[in-house]
Amino acid sequence: MTREGAVRTAPAPSSASRTSGGRRGSGRVDVRAWAGGIRFSAFTAIMLGLVVLAVFTLVPTVGTYLGQRQQIAALAHSVQVSEADVATLQQQKNRWNDPAYVTSQARERLYYVRPGEVVYLVDNDLPATAMPPTQAAVSAQVQETRTDWMAQLVRSVAGAGLAQTAAVPPAAPAG
Repeated sequence: MTREGAVRTAPAPSSASRTSGGRRGSGRVDVRAWAGGIRFSAFTAIMLGLVVLAVFTLVPTVGTYLGQRQQIAALAHSVQVSEADVATLQQQKNRWNDPAYVTSQARERLYYVRPGEVVYLVDNDLPATAMPPTQAAVSAQVQETRTDWMAQLVRSVAGAGLAQTAAVPPAAPAG
């Protein structure tokens, strides 16, 4: 009873087949139904191949670019450090070109004096309270003692580590 040219429509699926075929009650998608709806043509295959080719072409290039940017940043930092070192060395050179600075360094470091000057070099300029205690006089007579040399060595090392050293007394606060 159909006429020629009339469009035939498929009957609508029932509600029972819709819930069991397309979706399940738990909210999951049926992969077979989803994959069955995808059409894969030659154009799609060519475009997918071009995308894969572009990715394989660009990934090494981008990696090289990022590596070069890191090298440039590291070299720029080393240039800044070198420029700071050059500035410091230039300041030192300018200081050493000053005759007054050279003279003061010769006096402080090497104890140089000008002809006719008298130099007083003071040793042990610490106060008596800051000096370590004096030891007994050394005798010329050899004495033999019977002791355990290992215990004596340990005591000697411990005593050397705990000995008081002479230090410069703290300066009195100016006031």
